[in-house]
Amino acid sequence: MRKTLWRMCAKGYELAAKPLLFMVSPDTTHHMMIKTTSMMGRFGLARGLVKSIFVKPDRPILRQTYHGVDYAGPVGLAAGFDKNGEIMPMIARLGFGFGTVGSVTAFPCEGNPRPWFYRLPRTKSLVINAGLPNEGSKRIIKRLHDYSDAVISGFPIALSVAKTNSCKVVDTKAGIDDYVTTVKRAAKEAHIKQIELNISCPNAYGGEPFTTPAKLEKLLQAIDAVNAPQPIYIKMPVDLEWPEFKALLDVAVRHKVVGVTVSNLYKDRSKTELKDNLPASIKGNLSGKPTWQKSNDLIRLTYINYGKRLTIIGVGGIFNAEDAYTKIKLGASLVEIISGVIFMGPQLAAEICDGLADLLQRDGYSNISQAIGRDAGV
Repeated sequence: MRKTLWRMCAKGYELAAKPLLFMVSPDTTHHMMIKTTSMMGRFGLARGLVKSIFVKPDRPILRQTYHGVDYAGPVGLAAGFDKNGEIMPMIARLGFGFGTVGSVTAFPCEGNPRPWFYRLPRTKSLVINAGLPNEGSKRIIKRLHDYSDAVISGFPIALSVAKTNSCKVVDTKAGIDDYVTTVKRAAKEAHIKQIELNISCPNAYGGEPFTTPAKLEKLLQAIDAVNAPQPIYIKMPVDLEWPEFKALLDVAVRHKVVGVTVSNLYKDRSKTELKDNLPASIKGNLSGKPTWQKSNDLIRLTYINYGKRLTIIGVGGIFNAEDAYTKIKLGASLVEIISGVIFMGPQLAAEICDGLADLLQRDGYSNISQAIGRDAGV
């Protein structure tokens, strides 16, 4: 019954909703989706109806626990969609196993001048130049605190933390203080189950200063000193070659970092086969399929070299269960999606989880953890 409803949802999104949504600018569409989903999440009847359609009963084959956090399913919402923590009650009922809020910063930020988004539908990508717009971590964490336990019961929320996009926070000390301020706030909030340090946002003042080993060392020393109870992950850049990427991981494993999210937006348009026209005047970096191969390569190498030390969350170019399974077999324990939802529809997380369960059973696994890294070549 649920599969039939998902197919109907996918077909309805493809034939009706997406054409209408894509008639307006992606910035307007994003705003409308956040406000509509937030409003629906306030009503128990709406939450219950959505859950009845998209959430299957507990499936042990997909259940995992990492660093004290239980995940009913491996598919999470990546940072960048729910920037202010407004829609987690509905995300929890769409088949996701966890959701990431943010990235959030110590101070409110309006982000870069609009437009923030540009669609590349044939490429299955968005050009993103948002620049970390958010209401500031104090207000956002208060919003997460105000969710009732019943509304988000059993649904882990991750908080993605960055430094405020401001010329006042360009130098290293100011940037570190910005991260630390938010991590200290998050450390006190029981509804935040894990913290992700976004060191790789390419659309802000000062670029990506903490993607050098020396500066990352200083940042992680300061984060260690907070002694937050939540597990700490790092959101990694995708554009680095393996020696530079590995140098950052060598720093990470010396600290209280338990995992990495691989990876962020792709910057070099010249190395990407684009199936859509992309005017040079459009600022920003690429999500979705352009990140696919490079993120997969980095997941595999990270698993081979650090799989016993770091949990890997795989991000980039996931549009179906087979895509998610590829990243898992290369070494990802969990995966995250955004672009896939925008292009394929809100049923995608549920479809991926269902498809993963079938693929695991086909290959003779009793739990998803048995498939992790099977194609990494260890």
